[in-house]
Amino acid sequence: MKHLLLSSIALCLGMTCQAQVSPKLRTGYANPILDHQFTADPTSVEYNGRLYVYGTNDHEQYDKSEKENNTYEKIGTLAMMSTDDMVNWTYHGLIPTSQIASYCNTSWAPSIVSRKEADGKTHFYLYYSHNGGQTGVLTATSPVGPWTAPLNKALVDGSEEGVKGCAFDPGAVIDGNGVGWIAVGGGQGRIARLGKDMISIDSKFINPQPQYHMEANEMDFIGGKYVYTYNVNWESPFPKWTLSEEKPTTCSMVYMVSTNPLDSTSWAAGYGNNYLKNPGEYENFRYANNHTHLQKFQGKWYVLYHTLMLLDDMGMYREGGPEGSTKENPKGGYRSMMIDEIDVDEQNVHISMGKMTRKGVKQIKALNPYILQQAETAAATEGIKFIAEGEVGNMIATRGKAFERHALPEQSIIQVRGVDFAKGSRNISARLCGQGSVEVRTALDGAPVAVLTSKTNEWKNVKANCRINGQHDLYFTLKGDVQFDSWQYK
Repeated sequence: MKHLLLSSIALCLGMTCQAQVSPKLRTGYANPILDHQFTADPTSVEYNGRLYVYGTNDHEQYDKSEKENNTYEKIGTLAMMSTDDMVNWTYHGLIPTSQIASYCNTSWAPSIVSRKEADGKTHFYLYYSHNGGQTGVLTATSPVGPWTAPLNKALVDGSEEGVKGCAFDPGAVIDGNGVGWIAVGGGQGRIARLGKDMISIDSKFINPQPQYHMEANEMDFIGGKYVYTYNVNWESPFPKWTLSEEKPTTCSMVYMVSTNPLDSTSWAAGYGNNYLKNPGEYENFRYANNHTHLQKFQGKWYVLYHTLMLLDDMGMYREGGPEGSTKENPKGGYRSMMIDEIDVDEQNVHISMGKMTRKGVKQIKALNPYILQQAETAAATEGIKFIAEGEVGNMIATRGKAFERHALPEQSIIQVRGVDFAKGSRNISARLCGQGSVEVRTALDGAPVAVLTSKTNEWKNVKANCRINGQHDLYFTLKGDVQFDSWQYK
């Protein structure tokens, strides 16, 4: 079962890559979240019935890397996406952190929280790593921005006492009393209380004494208790482990529970063992670094994480080493965010062992075609590149090389799953620009049920007859030099 798609789709031959092939389009998989871009280190927040997810933009390193190896130092943006059905994801583009914050030239591993404030607006606070030695913060009053830097310096500086050498991979939470908390650390964890303004530190950093700590700090507030999660390092079998609980597996995610975050000794007493193993411990994945985020959404708990799934299905590796790279072929380390359900006992604050799967999660609601839908909302794509246009968070779809090292694709397809036409449709309208067309299908290899044609370089709403009943997946095939912004059925 290892690398399931390698025998059935065209991938790389030697060092020459063909057009990128989606691991989702022909399989029904829900993972990875995005198949047109490498992303990692997930965090998320719920707002107005949607789940907004943010992550490290590994794709920037991929585009800029001469050695084709992910070394992270060329990443200065964070990626944004959202969903309300857990399968169709709207890609909102990038947060240019290195342009917004003058003190910052790199950005990794974000953590986001939000709260409604006295001005009646919901304010979002996005914490992120800078250069491995600092944690910065951005703010906005919309989940997609525009983002601003409220400080002219880092929020947490790794040169300061109490956090020396461990001031990255932040994890933030707001507890039941409205108090904010933040965890940071690399090789050792630290926890502090945030100020009332959420952009200052209001206590000394304490050491929760996480054994064999590596990185990937996260804070949650579950069942009235504080939950601190991190990943243990690669030193398995952990010879200096002192806790009575069973040792975790190598580079896995573990959790600790406390009722008093600033009491260093309380955390070890609440150690809960590991809840998600390293990707290499699961079928069809390889060993890599590990980073998770726990999220409750619409009554279910989910775990967001990352693997090398998209990289592997592109055939861009040879076995060897935890990142899958070798001296002869250094390509490796480009990660993709994933999501699966996980069992969390809120009353007893217990997290069951989770899973990593290619299949991913189920769609929790049908997509409504009778309201305006964005072209950047997709369950799967192939040969599609998204470009920022207009308002912050809006993207347009074009034919192109989502992965620039690949040849121009033979097909450019956007798949949207679980579209409910229960009322029946008469026509479709789409906002297009350029010289080309968008063909609409209800089966990947079926005949078009509508063709929308653009003959001008100005944005126009184009209509076509299109009669569909029942629930279907939709496939939008872009042809020619066309730009595709949105669509809606009548």
